[in-house]
Amino acid sequence: MLKIAWAEIYAHPLPENHRFPMIKYNLIPEQLLYEGTIHAENLFQPHPLEEQYITNTHALSYWHKLKNQQLSSIEIRKTGFPMSEQLVQREITIMQGTLQAALFSLEYGVAFNIAGGTHHAFTDRGEGFCLLNDIAIAANYLLEKELVKQVLVVDLDVHQGNGTAQIFQDKAEVFTFSMHGAKNYPMHKEKSDLDIPLPDGTDDVTYLRLLKTHLGRIIDEVQPDFVFFQSGVDVLASDKLGRLNLSISGCKERDRIVLKTCKQNNIPVTLSMGGGYSPQIAHIVEAHANTYRLAQEIFF
Repeated sequence: MLKIAWAEIYAHPLPENHRFPMIKYNLIPEQLLYEGTIHAENLFQPHPLEEQYITNTHALSYWHKLKNQQLSSIEIRKTGFPMSEQLVQREITIMQGTLQAALFSLEYGVAFNIAGGTHHAFTDRGEGFCLLNDIAIAANYLLEKELVKQVLVVDLDVHQGNGTAQIFQDKAEVFTFSMHGAKNYPMHKEKSDLDIPLPDGTDDVTYLRLLKTHLGRIIDEVQPDFVFFQSGVDVLASDKLGRLNLSISGCKERDRIVLKTCKQNNIPVTLSMGGGYSPQIAHIVEAHANTYRLAQEIFF
């Protein structure tokens, strides 16, 4: 059964300039339920993550400042969010959603968090609308509990997963792979185990060729027994922040490549949704919904 983390707090209200991207967290499950791709039993509501699993990844000093609303004005500005207790509760609920989804992936082969993909959160700070790093927290949990031995992070958001790269820079058990816009945020890139920087305007053909080539080689060389897939749809040509030139069908094929590769190699995979900033919300929802449709088709 396809299991999907979703909670009302994911759509936590924010000031006007931040509301638009949050709408998708309600619209995606509504669309999937309406069309029959999923049913109510596919959804689960995560609870807030226990602190011990936050501080296994993030610096204790940073977590205390975040929890107690003690970040400096500079630190707050870098996150892009106005701080509030509800925002922190939202974040730790998202963290638990990805962790629980990872456990469901071990059982069913694939699972999702409708939110997550907070790959700009570093060990000791937040950036780019990311306060804590859900993929890193879940990966460290699986490794600590000896549920997996080798993790692969496939980050295909248009922005480099700089926080994830920093967190795992000295951890051989986690291989970080990021395909992203070369000239896009963040301006200073961290060093992933493999970075594929893409020029502005990269199209479907070029993107998919690079993905097939590198993903196949990584699977052969790294031999992961678990994959975290950050499947941001800000790669779309319509995205106002993306600067790449992928069509909705090209983005769907991207997801098909990753999911089929995992299925064919018997590797459990957990997906976090990442970014998406197209002016028309329908484009964002359709591109994300395609990922769920493919998971049902490929795994079930």
